Amino acid sequence: MNRKIAQLLQPSFQLYFVCLIVFALASAFFSLPLAGAELVAVACLGLYNRENNRRRRREISKYLESVTGTVDTATKDTMTNSPLPMIIFRPESDDIIWTNDRFLQLTGEREHLFDAKLSALIPGFDTRWLMEGKSECPTEVTYSGRRFLVFGHLVRTGGRSGGFLATTYWVDVTEFCAIRDQFQATRPVAAVLLLDNYDELMKNLTENERSAMMSEIDSRLDAWVAHTGGLLRRYQRERYLFVFEEQYLTQFTEKKFDILDTVHQVKNPSGITASLSIGVGKDGESFQELLQFANLSIDMALSRGGDQAVVRNKFTFEFYGGRSKETEKRTKVKSRVMANALSSLVSDSSQVFIMGHKAPDNDSVGAAAGVCALCRKNGVPVHIIKDANPSPAQELVDRLSQLPEYQDCFLTAQESLLIADSRSLAVVVDTNRPEQVQAEELLQSCNRVAVIDHHRRAATYIEGAALNYHEPYASSASELVTELLQYIVEPNQLLRAEAEALLAGIVLDTKNFTMRTGGRTFEAAAFLRRSGADTAEVKKLYQNDLAGTITKYAIIQNAKLYRDHIAIAATDKPVNRVIAAQAADELLNIIGIDTSFVLASDGERVNISARSMGDTNVQVILEQLGGGGNAAAAGGQVSGKSLEEVTLELARAIDRYLET
Repeated sequence: MNRKIAQLLQPSFQLYFVCLIVFALASAFFSLPLAGAELVAVACLGLYNRENNRRRRREISKYLESVTGTVDTATKDTMTNSPLPMIIFRPESDDIIWTNDRFLQLTGEREHLFDAKLSALIPGFDTRWLMEGKSECPTEVTYSGRRFLVFGHLVRTGGRSGGFLATTYWVDVTEFCAIRDQFQATRPVAAVLLLDNYDELMKNLTENERSAMMSEIDSRLDAWVAHTGGLLRRYQRERYLFVFEEQYLTQFTEKKFDILDTVHQVKNPSGITASLSIGVGKDGESFQELLQFANLSIDMALSRGGDQAVVRNKFTFEFYGGRSKETEKRTKVKSRVMANALSSLVSDSSQVFIMGHKAPDNDSVGAAAGVCALCRKNGVPVHIIKDANPSPAQELVDRLSQLPEYQDCFLTAQESLLIADSRSLAVVVDTNRPEQVQAEELLQSCNRVAVIDHHRRAATYIEGAALNYHEPYASSASELVTELLQYIVEPNQLLRAEAEALLAGIVLDTKNFTMRTGGRTFEAAAFLRRSGADTAEVKKLYQNDLAGTITKYAIIQNAKLYRDHIAIAATDKPVNRVIAAQAADELLNIIGIDTSFVLASDGERVNISARSMGDTNVQVILEQLGGGGNAAAAGGQVSGKSLEEVTLELARAIDRYLET
């Protein structure tokens, strides 16, 4: 190394000497004495140059040795007397090689930690980040009552083994972390509390009885918030504002907002129990943003049926409670207002695109047909998005396609994108999640969107809609659309096929009017019957062929009981989603079973159909697997996992639901 450096620092005279020797030899042709004198001079110069080079190399070597020794001494002194604790270890074997005095002070040892394991000294310290090429530990490390940020790097050692040595530097951030934790713990959190069945509670009560009930509810709320030192004030007859510090939010979530059950204990003289919904906003940059998050949360809680708590931060929602079944709380006033608003929105549009969820069922297609009738009434061109593959409602789609009014009505998502303009209106029916619509690109390209849905809202939903008619208390999207049509069209203005499509959607989601039905459901069915719907034709839509019937009962035959009252049936054979849903419905006809799950793999994903007619909320269960729906009927799809893995995940989701 020193020789190479010396060669770089000194000039090379070899070529010059070669030239001098050549000139001396050439001089021999003219004068031999002159040539001899020149050769002697060249030899003397060569000896002098050689000696001079040796002297220069000795001086350079001495200088390099001096510098190297100084650097090594400084390095060793820096490592030993570093103000940061340091430790060198082997990441493969976890053996500690060396520590400086600062680190020894942390451990309480007076001598070096020879033959010690890092994992034994600092349990839980994961060193994989070093092997991954990172220079900073992703998490803080707690040791000896202090908290540290750990930095480090790897060096490959010589020898045949080719191992590594890891050098880590420990930065004490205990005081900083304490200040940060205190700041986070004392950040404000805003919550809106709503008695979501206030009108039902106070109906036909005297003023004294109302005051007594509200006093009872207020006392329970005061007891719930007393330990927080927060501010609880009622600002409307059924709404409260609660501002408190974030450190108490963890206590509320750990207890699953037990105030929901506490408020349930309050009953009016008619036996109706009080129901509370809570919307919490956190991580806001200002009080205004916190209140905005809280209002979004309370809207989400109500759209999922009420009687639950929803926490909203900057990025997502968290749900607590929400197991109770929905009760009908709609008013005809809202339906009339929504009908007028939708009619105005359609009239002001150049064209309307209607889409449902992927693999649309009869409820989705039926609701789309009802919106088509509304658009025809307003004289606005309308198109229904169709799937590229046959859907569960293919027979209903074929029936509608044969009508003159529906010629060229069904378009693919790509065809719709080509003709969409700035005044186009997208109407989404039977879903409120953007990732589940048939044409997400079309949804994003339309400036105006209307949503008509009855499913409980999930964490992801279509935001910024010009009209959002979302009623989780309705039986189906077809029922909602039928209610709107009653205020816009006359029964004779509705095509018979459209009326039958809407009735088919109601029949599907109510299981032949046996589940999730209310007075409004039968009123909608009566309107459709007056419009010419034939129940016999509707029944034909749900007939199965012999092979499908055999498949359905084969699924039922393989069902197994779980937790005594839950039936789980899994099949690895390709099964039509309609057949799987019918099998889930059929399982509820067995005595002792009030909840059913049917899992069927189609090769790419596992489809899940869930039904319930008891207290089990299948929507909350399948939400853990990325599905959705409502309390009595839900579904989901899981990709990238086998049927056995999804079945195990479903069992764990059921366990978590029943144990909380």
